[in-house]
Amino acid sequence: MRIFSAGMLECKAKVKIMTKFDAASLKYDDKGLIPAIAQQDGTGEVLMMAWMNQNSVEETLRSGHVTYWSRSRKEFWKKGLTSGHIQKLVSMRVDCDRDCLLVTVDQTGPACHTNRRSCFYTEVRDETEVEIMAPIA
Repeated sequence: MRIFSAGMLECKAKVKIMTKFDAASLKYDDKGLIPAIAQQDGTGEVLMMAWMNQNSVEETLRSGHVTYWSRSRKEFWKKGLTSGHIQKLVSMRVDCDRDCLLVTVDQTGPACHTNRRSCFYTEVRDETEVEIMAPIA
């Protein structure tokens, strides 16, 4: 029996051991990509969404350093390699359709290239978009 904690909710659940994970079993789009949502371990804060391909999924699991696929640069993007704002992998979850990933991370520094903690720094309120998070000084 393993205890899982999700915010204030805690439950005891039996962990079902499935088969050995194979990144090829995921459902990638026509460009070979799958969305990956990064969430801060412990707080559940959503940090960012980026894309992975099969090789970046495998590299993330192998190294423990979250690695995405940069669509604009057409190359692997080890989060924080140049900025120092790394994401250390805590866990990786696969959604029920196998076409989206949730990576729980230990984020060092801001996750967003705008120097904000999260890429989700605007909110729509009463048909107006407002900034709810300032860049980290």
